[in-house]
Amino acid sequence: MKLHNKLFAEFFGTLWLVLGGVGSAKLAATFPDVGIGLVGVAFAFGLTVVTMAYAVGHISGGHFNPAITIGLWFGGRFSFAEVLPYIAAQVMGACAAAAILAIIISGQAGSEIGNLASNGFGEASPGKYNLLSVLITEVVMTAAFLMVIMGATDRRAPAGFAPLAIGLCLTLIHLISIPVSNTSVNPARSTGPALISMDATAISQLWVFWAAPIAGAILGALIYRTLLSNNAEDA
Repeated sequence: MKLHNKLFAEFFGTLWLVLGGVGSAKLAATFPDVGIGLVGVAFAFGLTVVTMAYAVGHISGGHFNPAITIGLWFGGRFSFAEVLPYIAAQVMGACAAAAILAIIISGQAGSEIGNLASNGFGEASPGKYNLLSVLITEVVMTAAFLMVIMGATDRRAPAGFAPLAIGLCLTLIHLISIPVSNTSVNPARSTGPALISMDATAISQLWVFWAAPIAGAILGALIYRTLLSNNAEDA
């Protein structure tokens, strides 16, 4: 598969992830009488990954997340030559999705786009959790996510079920961590809403949602490759 095909798949997949996940949080979670709430938002994020993994995962690998791209490289599953192009495509997809959402939201009389469900700590955390809590949450959740991805896509795993396992894992991650950090585990997902909303707090805290997910993904890759993998396969 040519690189431009892979990059468009990553762009579109990340766009869909942010459009579906952040869109559900901004447009449907608090809608009068039928709001989907935290559980609905968690499932929306999971469903975006399931649908795109089946739709374009065979083209690009279905990363849709800079931390996962870096983690898979550390895990021996991805070429370093494509890391930066993948990350660029993912961030552009997230920004495009956030821009689409901003336009949609602005079409409602009296509406404000706010921070587009950005991630944060302290006063920007849904549950007012501090920086340490957010760092631990994002590192641990991303490490677990990367381990599930590597395990579900291992040659020894049952064929055809990886998207379901990965999507359900992301759903579970959101159920746990939305109150803490509004759930990132994905630097692109954090960057798009922060930049498009131009929210000063979200932008100033954005470094956390690059550093912690990347650290977590590297940790998860090293744990899986050291303790769980067939080393000959992952070498």
